[in-house]
Amino acid sequence: MGNCFGSEPAADPKPSSTNLSTPTKQSTPGTSRDYSSGGGLSATSSSAGLSRFSAALSDDACLAGEILPIPNLKTYSFADLRNATRNFKSDMVLGVGGFGTVYKGWVDEKTLMPSKIGTGMMVAIKKLNPESMQGFEEWQSEVNFLGRLCHPNLVKLLGYCWEDKELLLVYEFMQKGSLENHLFRRNAAIEPLSWDLRLKIAIGAARGLAFLHTSDKQVIYRDFKASNILLDGSYNAKISDFGLAKLGPSGGDSHVTTRVMGTYGYAAPEYVATGHLYVKSDVYGFGVVLLEMLTGLRALDTRRPSGQHNLVDWLKPLLPQRRKLKSYMDARIEGQYSSKAALQASQLTLRCLEGEPRKRPSMKEVVDVLEQIAAMEKPRESKNRSTHSSSQHNGQSPRPYRSPRHPSNQGTLTGAGR
Repeated sequence: MGNCFGSEPAADPKPSSTNLSTPTKQSTPGTSRDYSSGGGLSATSSSAGLSRFSAALSDDACLAGEILPIPNLKTYSFADLRNATRNFKSDMVLGVGGFGTVYKGWVDEKTLMPSKIGTGMMVAIKKLNPESMQGFEEWQSEVNFLGRLCHPNLVKLLGYCWEDKELLLVYEFMQKGSLENHLFRRNAAIEPLSWDLRLKIAIGAARGLAFLHTSDKQVIYRDFKASNILLDGSYNAKISDFGLAKLGPSGGDSHVTTRVMGTYGYAAPEYVATGHLYVKSDVYGFGVVLLEMLTGLRALDTRRPSGQHNLVDWLKPLLPQRRKLKSYMDARIEGQYSSKAALQASQLTLRCLEGEPRKRPSMKEVVDVLEQIAAMEKPRESKNRSTHSSSQHNGQSPRPYRSPRHPSNQGTLTGAGR
């Protein structure tokens, strides 16, 4: 959403979010459809019974993460999902993005078929906006990537629908919504996230990225940001929206060259400047989100004074300085962390935001450091506080600039407004 720009490197004459071939559509609803990458990612699914992926949701193997041989997702007809959402009624809407509208729906827990509203299992159903320019590529990428990836910190894709011009995706329902909502939206029903919860969320998201980066088929997520981190009922973080995901470099190459797509404020500088995409380009995006979590401020907000619009440009020089900690840490979590823990978190953020990709830590190392920070001794006065939020919430932002936490004018790079 917002203003966009893009560049088209000559080395990538046929830009694609996934480098996968176009799926072969079969017009008869409920029949199987094949997706083939020619390089290992493929899917074949049937509407009959449970898929391998659905059955694997409770499989212990998924706890450590695995790549399924085939997505084999549940195939829905358009009528199925129309019934699950009460004909896509407005009171079933969960949210609206550049891809389209997301509805809540209900399916049977065993068969995954539509069930009576209020019975069975609630799911999130994303329906493509026919006017979306990048919609089909992103839909295809989501099926091919997320349909095969199984990990506790990745949102589960349960099924899809492709019928005529209708493209839909069915996901597990994430009760607490996005990290973005909890950090920035002014809503009396949403309490500020505590220091402990912010660390829990950061660790979960980091584990998800680490799994993608170390998998056999190295995956670069490409659009890591607060709105793409969803939270379940226990505040476990799961990465969602794989529409821009891309297979990593192969054959000894250090990067892939691709069309610049992503979100202003989060995209790594080398990617924006050259179109060269590294695994550690994701690490930069993680650093931006970590900075947002420490400060409670958006990565990009034109409502802030001149010189403070871009959070990284503004605060990066302060991160190594212990005496500057209180000037940028979110006032809503004051007293919940030790200065040592905050300084280590700031130093980790700074390392993730290194200008040169090779100087950034791996996501596995990021996980290790965050876990060490989480294990640190808390200030005595904070030990009896709720693990959910500070009781001294005053609605204020970090001291450098007390921002009215409204949605920002956050722009997107080409194709990323989801």
